[in-house]
Amino acid sequence: MSAARKHTALPKAQILIEALPWLTRHNGKIVVIKFGGNAMIDEDLKAAFAQDVVFLRQAGLKPVVVHGGGPQIKAQLAKEGLVSEFKAGLRVTTPEAMDIVRMVLAGQVQRELVGLLNQHGPLAVGMTGEDAHTITATQHKPEIEGELVDIGRVGEITSIDTGAIEALLADGRIPVISSIARSADDGHVYNVNADTAAAALAAALGAETLMVLTDVEGLYADWPNSDEVISRLTVSELEKLLPELSSGMVPKMEGCLHAVRGGVPTARVLDGRVQHSILLEIFTDQGIGTMVLPDPVPGTPRGGAQ
Repeated sequence: MSAARKHTALPKAQILIEALPWLTRHNGKIVVIKFGGNAMIDEDLKAAFAQDVVFLRQAGLKPVVVHGGGPQIKAQLAKEGLVSEFKAGLRVTTPEAMDIVRMVLAGQVQRELVGLLNQHGPLAVGMTGEDAHTITATQHKPEIEGELVDIGRVGEITSIDTGAIEALLADGRIPVISSIARSADDGHVYNVNADTAAAALAAALGAETLMVLTDVEGLYADWPNSDEVISRLTVSELEKLLPELSSGMVPKMEGCLHAVRGGVPTARVLDGRVQHSILLEIFTDQGIGTMVLPDPVPGTPRGGAQ
């Protein structure tokens, strides 16, 4: 082998070998990935995301993708001349707006993602929380100044049925799930926060990890005074920080908290603006972003597996 070839080949081999313990550890395990932020809009990031998810599947993991579609919904509502009203930081979703939400999520965002994944083989199957009662919801009424406020077709998850997802995973498929749900109370369809939906599905599926893609590097220790990222913290440490977090970060970190409290060994917030951030997080020693871990059991050393 020439010196030049050796120079390029060896680092590649080392990278593959570094992945070996993680490949062994995660083999056969379910990984729930919340797809969102810039990774959803930028064409190169979208293509890299699809490659990562297919790589996980081919490496013996069982990825499940959950997505929302805030920017796409906003654009379509504007096109239709529907003005978005917000109460308590949540979009008021009228029945007319809900029709558009459903159309955009299930008919546009999901279809595009399924198409990208299926460039690599007959892998992805799109579904919504409505399918096979995967997600059931009730109307979410936030409390503002001591009163419950009606914000329309915004749902709160009441139950999860993982049967359809498990059947797809058993068949070697990649489920791609839009975060909308039907209500058992009134039969209406509701828009559910995708971070919340991903966390609830991760817990119900007994996933190995929940990964939430964001547009930041992770959870900052002292934002805006410092851009130092907290690489790992326990659920109790996270609970203390929640009241101080920015509104966009709250559902993501609450989702991580819910997942780990629900038995998921780790939940991670990753920078979706970094190409292949999923592979870097799962298959390298360093990891990136912020990882949430269970509280240590008394008498055991602090730390834990990546």
